[in-house]
Amino acid sequence: MIGYMIVSGYRQTTGEGGIDMEYTIIEGNYAKIGVSRTAEAVYFTFEGEKEQKCAILLYAVNGRQIRIPVPDAYCVGALRSVGIKGLNWKKYDYNYEIDGTLTFDRHARKIIGREKWADPARLTRECRVRAGFDFADFDWQGDRFPEIPRERMFMYKLNVRSFTMDAGAVGRRKGTFAGVMDKIPYLKELGVTSLELMPVYEFEELMPVESDQQDVEDWSENAKEGLSLEKKTNAQSYKVNCWGYIPGDYYAPKASYSSEGEPSVELKTLIRELHKNHMECILEMYFDETMNQNIAVEILRYWVMEYHVDGFHLLGASLPVDAMAQDLILRRTKLFATGFHAHLMKQTAYPHLFVYNDDYLFAVRHLLSRVDGSIPELLNQLRRQNRIIGFVNYVAGNNGFTLADLFSYVQKHNEANGEGNRDGIEWNFSCNGGMEGPTRKRNILEYRRRQMRNAIVLVMIGQGVPLLLAGDEFGNSQQGNNNCYCQDNKTGWVNWSSLKKNQAYAKFVRQMAAFRRQHPVLSSNEPMQMCDYDSRGCPDLSYHGESAWIMAPNQYPQAIGILYCGAYAVCEDGTPDDYIYIGLNFSITKQSLALPNLPRKLKWHLVVNTSDKQQPFYSAPLELEEKTRIEIPLQSILILTGN
Repeated sequence: MIGYMIVSGYRQTTGEGGIDMEYTIIEGNYAKIGVSRTAEAVYFTFEGEKEQKCAILLYAVNGRQIRIPVPDAYCVGALRSVGIKGLNWKKYDYNYEIDGTLTFDRHARKIIGREKWADPARLTRECRVRAGFDFADFDWQGDRFPEIPRERMFMYKLNVRSFTMDAGAVGRRKGTFAGVMDKIPYLKELGVTSLELMPVYEFEELMPVESDQQDVEDWSENAKEGLSLEKKTNAQSYKVNCWGYIPGDYYAPKASYSSEGEPSVELKTLIRELHKNHMECILEMYFDETMNQNIAVEILRYWVMEYHVDGFHLLGASLPVDAMAQDLILRRTKLFATGFHAHLMKQTAYPHLFVYNDDYLFAVRHLLSRVDGSIPELLNQLRRQNRIIGFVNYVAGNNGFTLADLFSYVQKHNEANGEGNRDGIEWNFSCNGGMEGPTRKRNILEYRRRQMRNAIVLVMIGQGVPLLLAGDEFGNSQQGNNNCYCQDNKTGWVNWSSLKKNQAYAKFVRQMAAFRRQHPVLSSNEPMQMCDYDSRGCPDLSYHGESAWIMAPNQYPQAIGILYCGAYAVCEDGTPDDYIYIGLNFSITKQSLALPNLPRKLKWHLVVNTSDKQQPFYSAPLELEEKTRIEIPLQSILILTGN
């Protein structure tokens, strides 16, 4: 039985068990939930009804514990708050006790006990997790939010651990914020402007497997006997949740993501270095239906003010999206959600709302896999744009196949997840070229590479913000597993050796990202009107079939030409953009499309041909002879510039 030193008054001196501390209790600060500090005292503010008996439990470095009751009078609403004068916080960790029950502080800024990733010993400790104090100063060095305009954005989504566990980092930097920081030069060369991080707040990654008959109590008894947990049974008694889409401790960065034991400092350093390189940090935030919506807004505010976070991808149920979108502190913070209510469609000085859903993904996959594809659907997705709300375009994400697996597997292969292959998305709209999984057949391999190039082109030419999943730029595979949430191994980790094997493809991705930057007409913030509303010589956007400027009513073949009028956009040097013609052919035969005439003495130049396995992107565009038609190889995309 653990003995507590009970404080009965408001001023106490204790020296028992090697603890020497004199302190005074005062009423706290209800305006700031969690633990805060002033020159006068350390304040503890937490949820607790006036009728509940509450106390603060302090854990000293020598193992002794102090119990400090919180007076019933120190209550406003459902908040209890107490200040402690004379507390040397550097020597203690803490928890709360409410009506005799040990309670963890969900507003803690630091977590003690989860420093080691997936440590099974946590399942056996009586007080396996405690809250810690984090009042460390950080030098932001004049940091400012980069506020990348949405027409310049290129998003890249990663999981901190899986991104850096393979060949992406060395030593203690593997699986950490520092490992991601090491990759900033690589990301910058790729053209990334906005880094989206899967949950980096503290969460418990150990998930006991319910079907295993050996429960935690068995493990505890085994540990008392000094036996190895792994020898108790051959069956795995827990799985590892690598992604963190569960309720978590939202005020603390994940301790096991730190290489030096200071997660807050390491994450702040990462964000500061991203900003120095003119890159943004977007955090995924998952809230379930039990989340207090007022606190959810407060959490976002905290990460903006304390960590200089640039945006949030909001996931979960019952999200207070309206309140977040209208919050004054978050007015210049980018918010990504599946949708927004119509009353939020109001012009603001800084557009910061983005629709982030699978609409673009399915429109592209349907056509590339030739499963119920629709050219009109794709065209609508390519030009979806709004002056107030932006859109995120992607073809692959963590929830589903990687881009390489999308064209290598028809069926999901999630057996290793231990759920009988019942988990994961059922409808992937994928295609394997005639053989499931790895193959040496050259024609199938080339088919897959061409489809991957097609997918990259379609991501890069949409008006919305392009997004890639980490590793998709060099063909990372998960061996057909479309739900790698529990694969903390080479299946779930980004395989950096693929970069060496697929240098040509990786180069193509970089070239397409650069092409998008160089041609602002592709990412215009203005919705396309499909007419020459400003008398620039031709419509801002037009479609072409067998005849130029003419499309048969309600009749869309499997191939179409798209013409962007460069005069409706201005490049960085102040000159009008080029005319850009994109020929799409999703059929299994080559197609001939009309090529519109260019004004004056301009000529067409071929820049991209996804069917060219040797040189799909021409650094020196090929000038075309004057012609009125163009042949597009089967299941390929051509891009021409008129200049």
